[in-house]
Amino acid sequence: MAAASKSELRKPIFTKVDQLRPGTSGHTLTVKVISSSMVLNKGKPEGPHMRIAECLVGDDTGVIIFTARNEQVDLMKPGSTVILRNAKIDMFKTSMRLAVDKWGRVELTQPEDDEFQVKHDNNLSLVEYELVKATEN
Repeated sequence: MAAASKSELRKPIFTKVDQLRPGTSGHTLTVKVISSSMVLNKGKPEGPHMRIAECLVGDDTGVIIFTARNEQVDLMKPGSTVILRNAKIDMFKTSMRLAVDKWGRVELTQPEDDEFQVKHDNNLSLVEYELVKATEN
């Protein structure tokens, strides 16, 4: 009876990097890690350790900066291919950053089609956005 009350799992709908927009979430992407650089590595001997790395990731449509936190940093090695599940777009200053919080998952995978070529000339993190407040008439 418990099995009948569980809802069926939906197949993920994979998104391409060039389809990402500010303020969106719930994205599932397969991307290749191009580079990774540690931006924060602090912690106390008796307390929690905090690590943050900015990783340039991309697919055959473009690249974007992914903010990896804590254990995600270990998976984001240059040259590896990962699946980002339930990813969201965070705004950092005026540009987009991709992130996976506690409701998502980062997992290593093998590339499906023999090392897809990453399109480096379409960097979505270099596009600047401006917050425009709507006025009531």
